[in-house]
Amino acid sequence: MRFLLRPGWLVFVAVVVAFAIACYTLLAPWQFGREAERDAQQHAIDVSYATAPVPLATLSPAGSGVTPGIEWRQVTVTGTYLPDAEALVRLRVIDGKPAFEALTPFRTDDGRLITVDRGYVTAPSGTVIPPFAAAPTGPVTLTARLRVDELDADNRPVFTADGHRQLYSADSRTLAASARLALEPGYLQLAADQPGVLGPLAVTPATGAGAAPFTNFSYALQWLTFGAIALFAMAYFVRLELLQRRGRATTRSDVRRALAGDDDEPAPAPGPATPAGETPLSDRYGR
Repeated sequence: MRFLLRPGWLVFVAVVVAFAIACYTLLAPWQFGREAERDAQQHAIDVSYATAPVPLATLSPAGSGVTPGIEWRQVTVTGTYLPDAEALVRLRVIDGKPAFEALTPFRTDDGRLITVDRGYVTAPSGTVIPPFAAAPTGPVTLTARLRVDELDADNRPVFTADGHRQLYSADSRTLAASARLALEPGYLQLAADQPGVLGPLAVTPATGAGAAPFTNFSYALQWLTFGAIALFAMAYFVRLELLQRRGRATTRSDVRRALAGDDDEPAPAPGPATPAGETPLSDRYGR
């Protein structure tokens, strides 16, 4: 087994062991955690369907915004849209088509400033903004779901193009900084048949272009399987190398024994035995 101390084998063993440890301590637990998060979101959605909408102040006092503990709950609120500070969220995909989401600030009757996601509008491309209905003027009463802000991991800046303020995530904080409004954290996602709604967004914990074909739980099991396969493969290669080395050692021993036997001339085969009392024929007749 001393071959395992060679640099190549040391690197191989270290890589395999590190990969297996990562599978069991990082990758699989990460997917298990995402599965638990999805289950919690789905439970919150199910509860929201079974619970009647309540006034916004009941769940979210002024200034507190939307927290994860109340996300997806349905609320009602009365106030007025502020269309001049509206922004579009770009690079959305709805049913396989490019789309934009409209985020419109909203001033409630009690003076709170919140963000309303009025839904989506599909576009011929991700850079061309199609015509869409403006937010209604005057006081309106909305029924919507509470949502926490999205996070743009790349922290891309807001810009203005084609007469519209555009950003890359449904984030009230980014909109607040751009529009210079004291918007509360989180936003309201409009339900269907509400004043100002465009295409109502689906109520689902999945994000991005659509739900994954496999659950996070199955991905976690795959990482556990990959870690086990890596360890078994390493053991197989070590055993194969050991058997090959033993085979080569046996072959060399056989060759050495054969070479050692060639140095001694083989002894002549013994002739037939001469019966006792008789003279050998060679003595009688000569050689």
